[in-house]
Amino acid sequence: MPDEPRNLPVLNNSGKLDELRAQPAAPAPARPAEPDEALSPRQQQLRDNVIAALQAIFDPEIPVNIYDLGLIYSIDITEAGEASVKMTLTAPGCPVAATFPVEVQRKIAAVEGITRATVELVWDPPWTRDRMSESAMLELGLI
Repeated sequence: MPDEPRNLPVLNNSGKLDELRAQPAAPAPARPAEPDEALSPRQQQLRDNVIAALQAIFDPEIPVNIYDLGLIYSIDITEAGEASVKMTLTAPGCPVAATFPVEVQRKIAAVEGITRATVELVWDPPWTRDRMSESAMLELGLI
C-alpha cells in the first residue's frame, strides 16, 4: 500500500489569488464530463470515492481543493477498478508541476477498490477560473 500522500503547504504571497481576482467574471463552471456509457453501480461508487479523494488535495498556491478548482478534466473508472484522470495546473510554470501529478496519483491509488491509478497532465484547454465551482469562487471571494 502506498504511503499516504502529503498535501503541499499553501505558498503565501504567490500572487496567483490576486491574478484570479483580476480576471473578469466567468460563466458557469465546467465540471469533468461523465463518460458516454452508463457507469455500473461499482464504477459510480469508485468514481465518487476518487472525487472525494481529489477534494482532499489542495492547490499549493490557491487554498481550494483541486476538484473544485477545476484542475480535473476527466475521471474514467473501469469495472476492474482502474482509474484514469486527466488534470491540469493553473499555469505551466506552476512550482509543483513536476511533483503534483505524482501526489495526486498516489492519493487516487490509495482509494479502496482502485487497482491502478494513472494521472495525465494536460495543458489543453488551458485552465481558467471559469472551471472553478461556485463554492470555490465563493470561498475565494470571487463572486
